[in-house]
Amino acid sequence: MKLGVITDDFTGASDIALTLSEGGMRTAQFVGVPKRAPDGDIDAGVVGLKSRTIPAAEAVKGSLAACDWLLAQGCTQIVFKVCSTFDSTDEGNIGPVAAALAERLGETRVLVCPAFPENGRTVYQGHLFVKDTLLSESGMQNHPLTPMRDPDLRRVLSRQTDWPVSHLSLSGLHKGEDASPDLAADKSMVIADAITNDDLFAIGRAAKNRKLVVGGSGIALGLPGNFGATPGDTAWQGHHGKAIVLSGSCSVATREQVETFKANAPSRELAVSDIMENRLSLQELVEWTLQQEQPPLLYSSAEPETVAAAQAKYGKEKSSQAVERLFANLAAALSQSGVTRIVVAGGETSGAVVSGVSAQSLEVGPRIAAGVPALKVAESDLLLALKSGNFGGPDFFREALSVLGGAS
Repeated sequence: MKLGVITDDFTGASDIALTLSEGGMRTAQFVGVPKRAPDGDIDAGVVGLKSRTIPAAEAVKGSLAACDWLLAQGCTQIVFKVCSTFDSTDEGNIGPVAAALAERLGETRVLVCPAFPENGRTVYQGHLFVKDTLLSESGMQNHPLTPMRDPDLRRVLSRQTDWPVSHLSLSGLHKGEDASPDLAADKSMVIADAITNDDLFAIGRAAKNRKLVVGGSGIALGLPGNFGATPGDTAWQGHHGKAIVLSGSCSVATREQVETFKANAPSRELAVSDIMENRLSLQELVEWTLQQEQPPLLYSSAEPETVAAAQAKYGKEKSSQAVERLFANLAAALSQSGVTRIVVAGGETSGAVVSGVSAQSLEVGPRIAAGVPALKVAESDLLLALKSGNFGGPDFFREALSVLGGAS
């Protein structure tokens, strides 16, 4: 294994695994830190953690364990993959984890860039944009667990770590300023600008001899070439089995996808109040799903105001944990009842589903949308699509079901 990746959620793991696979690296995705060496010849190993919203100390501990395992497999460079909207809080977890990994690896200068131009995420003058709008005004700033209301990534990261935070402009990037010996000797985290894929390839070249890189999946575009990889096709074989869509994301994009899909498919809303007050029967939901002639949708996606009201009434942590627990139990029961295709929307929901089906490693298939590959659970015939909340177009759910079913 040459390149190791640690991600703070499961959708991020499949996102960057797709980028590396399309870049020509033989890539394996693991659910949590494996207990043994992987089977087969692998160029890149992606360890998916569910650490974005847990206490910072726990996130650091789990990330260091993943780092140690990847180093033991021979990796010479580690990528800490974070959300392309840099989702975090003033307490962490991006800054604390990045600092801990840098110290473990002996790295003094860490390039940081969450840009993903294909999905409209760019960084300019240290500020994060969604298309032509600052993140703080884009509609994506109101994440129920990790709101991002400050678009200046230098300020955001400075509040999370005692490492100095500096800035690498586009002009400096393309002049090769990061390669300067004077700059390389400074201990700092460097927010790098990137507005096109060419900029991300330049960051990849600048990171060639770095032991640690931090960013979204876009930062991995330029890394495979450093290891001699060239783009190639991904072998994949889907199948037509019983299917379902599970949506826990409350993002703007997912809510539109829910409305689009349920206009022509059976659906059930899983209201937080019903979940918290035990008004839902797991067995009844499974039986209802199996009775449908076409893939149905079970969703808890709601408007920000509805989510805020539920959190105020039941508590943020208790309500989110209850929703995730229901999705985990649903995924387990459905897969045991013959469902073999599951499309999931939302990072936390994806983590719950992967845990629920007891997946340990995932085989990476073709892309469904930017940042979203088809996946196969290595230990079974179960096929998955794990979508970050804001990824995909309005008809994503139908498209995902089609690719999992074998369509190109």
